Amino acid sequence: MPFICPRRTLLAALPASVAACAAPRLTPPLPSRGTRLVLAPVDVARDRIIRIDVGLRPFRPAGFVVRNEILGDKTIVHNYGHGGGGVTLSWGTAALALEQAPPARHCAVLGCGAVGLATARLAQERGMQVTVYAAALPPDTTSNVAGAQWWPSYVYDEDALTSAFRVQFVRAAGLAYHRFQTLPGETYGISWRRNYVVRATPYREPPPDDRSMALTDLCIECRILEPRENPFRGFFTRQFDTMMIEPALYLPALMRDVREAGGRIVVRRFNTPADILRLTEPVVFNCTGLGARDLFGDYDLIPVKGQLVVVLPQPEVTYNMIGDAIYAFPRRDGVLLGGTEQRGVWTLTPDQAEVTRVLAAQKSVFKSLGYRDTVTEGV
Repeated sequence: MPFICPRRTLLAALPASVAACAAPRLTPPLPSRGTRLVLAPVDVARDRIIRIDVGLRPFRPAGFVVRNEILGDKTIVHNYGHGGGGVTLSWGTAALALEQAPPARHCAVLGCGAVGLATARLAQERGMQVTVYAAALPPDTTSNVAGAQWWPSYVYDEDALTSAFRVQFVRAAGLAYHRFQTLPGETYGISWRRNYVVRATPYREPPPDDRSMALTDLCIECRILEPRENPFRGFFTRQFDTMMIEPALYLPALMRDVREAGGRIVVRRFNTPADILRLTEPVVFNCTGLGARDLFGDYDLIPVKGQLVVVLPQPEVTYNMIGDAIYAFPRRDGVLLGGTEQRGVWTLTPDQAEVTRVLAAQKSVFKSLGYRDTVTEGV
């Protein structure tokens, strides 16, 4: 039976120096126009599962919240509800949140995931003395069980969008994208990666009205592969390059940065706004994710259960695959097989039916690269 890990990854418990040496650094294959690419398939046999990671994405149909409000003698700056884009958008919405904050020497940040830590660092860069308060610290945050490829996904519902949010979303994405580019390397566990998006039907460009949300300017080396170079036989394939963030390295590194800049990290749970009023800091950044639902009564905020099947690492797999409702992201701590999006589900118990679905869908894609399941095919 695989180890079931609902809130953390095993690698997150290792020192960064050990984690960084766990496997060779992953790099994308060189671009090859006009020649068929040769890619190593992911071995998705069930007996290679090492764990199942489960987390609850804090999702709002209308998108994330960045705004301020006055609570007693404090300014609360909200920064939550990122859905599946919390790691990706963290530096961007943190920058927007700092714009909403009045000048202050001291501030509090509620939450120690990717959004809270990015907000804390930007507040420090602005000259604030920061204390981070959180009920859970890495490796026990939702950010630790994120796939964490740089691309905002499952952030909003199309039919709930406003023009104001469109502007906010695109700006946050751009700010985050450029900040993450300053961080690649072993310290933060960030590297550039080639992605192949495979589907059974031909690609079509989005209508002009939708292109503002497509972030086309941030899609690097984005093109449809010609049939003679497409390694996924029987599929239509699009490539693009972006960054991968490994939470087991990235989050501890940010915590070290916060502390080295003079910040404090305190374990404390806040149950009501009255608890926040007892803090001494005049400015409070609310980065509590799904916790903002009860803490501040935002019942538009709902959980979207995400589940990752993690199989043994394969250093020879140097690319990401994204298919219809599935993806495969290789990391040092294993190959992440997703994805699951179960709206309104609060349980962290792994769904075995989803495990079966994901493995079957992954096999159908990787067979196009020559993958053979030795368990089911008797090889």
